[in-house]
Amino acid sequence: MSNKGRVWTILSMIKWAEDYFLKKNIPDPRLSIEWILAEALDIKRLDLYMQFDRPLSSEELDRIRPLVKRRADHEPLQYITGTADFMDATIHVNPGVLIPRIETEQLVDLLLEKTKDIADKPVRLLDIGTGSGCIPIAIKLKRPNWICSGLDISDEALELARKNAGLNQTDVDFFTGNINRLPEIESEPWHIIISNPPYITEPEKEDMHEQVLNHEPKLALFHENPLDLYRKIIEFAAAQNARLFLECNDKTAGQTAEIAARFFMQSELLKDLDGNNRFIFADKSVTNVIP
Repeated sequence: MSNKGRVWTILSMIKWAEDYFLKKNIPDPRLSIEWILAEALDIKRLDLYMQFDRPLSSEELDRIRPLVKRRADHEPLQYITGTADFMDATIHVNPGVLIPRIETEQLVDLLLEKTKDIADKPVRLLDIGTGSGCIPIAIKLKRPNWICSGLDISDEALELARKNAGLNQTDVDFFTGNINRLPEIESEPWHIIISNPPYITEPEKEDMHEQVLNHEPKLALFHENPLDLYRKIIEFAAAQNARLFLECNDKTAGQTAEIAARFFMQSELLKDLDGNNRFIFADKSVTNVIP
């Protein structure tokens, strides 16, 4: 991209970058350049359509150029802009945390649907492996009477999660914890446990897109034995007599559901919007006493 002897407008930049991203096999090339322009110009993405003929200054081109290069190197768009939308929340993200997925929004939607009977109660909820904090923050926005917390092993992730709670003006508690030592958590009983733990195995790497494999945190993606993680979360939730909500690898969701069925009287394996086995809801049918 050169600005010598050429007047770049918003529209000509969109057309050029879309073609450039296509040649680089970048997913959603049009969306990518629109988000980059909105970020660089500090305007809403939809406002670009009302300014197609607006010339770009040399200073603006200097801001746009490195962002285009980062995207062409398959860096995720959310890391470039620094934020991701999740439900009604705006979430800061960086390479230390996983980018929120649409499937995780569906997990939160499932929880909200399955907990309408206690929506106004002072429910205690724990998100295990909270990362950016998007899950408890989004839930707190919908359930302001709930006491929402998030646990993670990464101090970097927890720092960002606390920042996100402040950004979204939500009172969510985040603390350090290890999935392998959940029984050591000192707390009043939890009424709801939710988790989207690392569930991708090493052999699955070859099927992953390079922008995920090369940029997102491996600690949040991979585990040598995901079923062992799920078993520990399920056992902990059962000991708490909590309602349990899990996001799963569709390839092993059936096995995870079998584990849940050993500990809970009621257990459901549910599909995502693409028809893949993705979520588990489990309940002992004897809910904790919630004042």
